[in-house]
Amino acid sequence: MSAEPAAAHISREEVAHLARLSRLAVTDAELDVFAGQLEVILGAVARVGEVAADDIPPTSHAVPLQNVFRPDELRPGLTQEQALACAPAAEDGRFRVPRILGEEA
Repeated sequence: MSAEPAAAHISREEVAHLARLSRLAVTDAELDVFAGQLEVILGAVARVGEVAADDIPPTSHAVPLQNVFRPDELRPGLTQEQALACAPAAEDGRFRVPRILGEEA
């Protein structure tokens, strides 16, 4: 493995800028603390990037996953009339619900 990656230096001004973008109020003391914490995080991310090798395929899970499907079986269901029978409101064979969005152009 290669030597430790060079840690990225995060300035107080950059932390203050990130805080403004995030709409966070931070004190002067917090700027120094957060700058140090962000440098540690960026260093860890750089180390992970170095470990990733071209011969290792990307994965989304550490262990193999397999979906368990049950066989499709045709079963009786409700008719449209039965489904709408207890609805508080129906219109044109569908459930009528209150409008939640404005008129579209």
